Amino acid sequence: PEHSPGFKKPPALLRLKRKRPGRRSDPAAAVGAAAAPAPRGPSAAARRRNPFSSLDNTTQRAAAAPQPPAATPAGGDPSAAPFWQFLEPACEEKPSGRAEPAESSDILALSKDLHSPLAVPKAPSLPRQEFPADWSIKTRVLFLSSQPFTWAEHLKAQEEAQGFAQHCRATETTLPQSVQEPRLCTELRCAFQQSLVYWLHPSLPWLPLFPRLGADRRMAGKACPWAQDEALQQVLMSDWSVSFTSLYNLLRARLCPYFYVCSAQFSVLFRAAGLAGSAVPTAAIAPTTRGLRQAMRSEGIEFSLPLLEESTTRKKKNSEESLETESAEGLGGDGSVEDVGEPAPSDDDDDDGSFSWLEEMGVQDKVKKPDTISIQLRKEKHEVQVDHRPESLVLVRGSHTFTLLNFLISCRSLVAVAGPQAGLPPTLLSPVAFRGGTMHTLKARTVSGRTRVQGGFEDVFSLEVLGPVLPHALHALTLVLGPAQRGSFRALLSPHEPSAAFNTGPAPPQEDVHQDLPACGLHPKTLEQLSQCPTLGKSCIRLLEMKDYSYTWKA
Repeated sequence: PEHSPGFKKPPALLRLKRKRPGRRSDPAAAVGAAAAPAPRGPSAAARRRNPFSSLDNTTQRAAAAPQPPAATPAGGDPSAAPFWQFLEPACEEKPSGRAEPAESSDILALSKDLHSPLAVPKAPSLPRQEFPADWSIKTRVLFLSSQPFTWAEHLKAQEEAQGFAQHCRATETTLPQSVQEPRLCTELRCAFQQSLVYWLHPSLPWLPLFPRLGADRRMAGKACPWAQDEALQQVLMSDWSVSFTSLYNLLRARLCPYFYVCSAQFSVLFRAAGLAGSAVPTAAIAPTTRGLRQAMRSEGIEFSLPLLEESTTRKKKNSEESLETESAEGLGGDGSVEDVGEPAPSDDDDDDGSFSWLEEMGVQDKVKKPDTISIQLRKEKHEVQVDHRPESLVLVRGSHTFTLLNFLISCRSLVAVAGPQAGLPPTLLSPVAFRGGTMHTLKARTVSGRTRVQGGFEDVFSLEVLGPVLPHALHALTLVLGPAQRGSFRALLSPHEPSAAFNTGPAPPQEDVHQDLPACGLHPKTLEQLSQCPTLGKSCIRLLEMKDYSYTWKA
């Protein structure tokens, strides 16, 4: 078959495409360009950079060739200016021209920022001896240091067994401020093994049981023999209910500080009395939907929406301040007090379900009336809008946590009915042992490399920890890494985003906390940190740095 001549001569086609952008230029600029001789050298404002060339080659070429200053045309055409000028604040005065090496270096810096692993704010916190409690679950933690992590490699069988024994017996390990020879310090290596332990239910080694939100793609194609077997599903759910009840009883007895319930729809964080600044047990659920909240109300579970209430209070305060400002302006102008104080009409005034005005007009039979559900949804539009968002966090306090326990056991939406997670009970994560729980350890591996710095290269050592890193495990790892790395390391944290809302404070600021948790299995310093009231809101720590044994962090 015959083909178009364009396929036989691709260079000609490319030249044609390269000429097309010039046709859409300003006619006045085209006339001026025809009148003036075209410069032979490349121009930073008129010539585009080859997208297939590397940035390093572009920098070297720009440094070798002399470049005239690039200025914006007098006609005001912004398309001729370099694109990175528009990335800077408009309030700053731009110089009339720049050398291309400086522009290329700006592109390099911009590309590094765009491809950085974590988008963090520029303002870090002030150095402190302790960092705030972070109740979000981390999926990955990468520790970086100038000191090697060889002490964390190839633990001996005796050191591994000792670490497990220290975890089960809740043994407190006291390390010196600085360890001179970390590889020869048995206590350090055992404490590192102890900090990696967590407990899980159910235990299915061939399935990734965390995270459960949005995990259908990862679970697709895995063997799930219970998917079509209702009897097996009932056995799994019965076993899960026993483990769930066991964890809650340990929490009420203050033998378990906290635990997580992770389902395919939402996650729940149960905290014992005395943690997070609360004098009573608390349970936080995120994300939630209107249907779930309505079902909880029908079961008599009292709860609050702290993030939504805080947002509503802030908006109300701002509106009152603006109203006062308008009132002051109205009193100073020609307007009267009555005009200023008159409230604005609300769209919700007619949402009382009454349609008497239709009867007065005589069109009650011709107009289709909205049903009761639509009217209710319109009234609750602000609450419905936060579904599946961090603002939908639900907080349950006190004895209502026990009612929530029974509600979750009998809740049908707790277990998926279709998809790869059909019939699979939620995942239980705990820092201490419980009935039906299985001991697991986080995966840790060390990597060494070199990075380019001014004047040459520098050795960089990293320790990567994978798995559900619980709040106590993050703090325990920092207690071990401080002495081992001589008080200097950096940690990049990858959180499970839906769990970041758990950093909302669960207690009123006036509440007094006098609860002791001595036998809950955590290090005293870790317990002291988790007892503080959360201060991160709906954000979480993404960068943690220790320098001279003091912490700074970015959220």
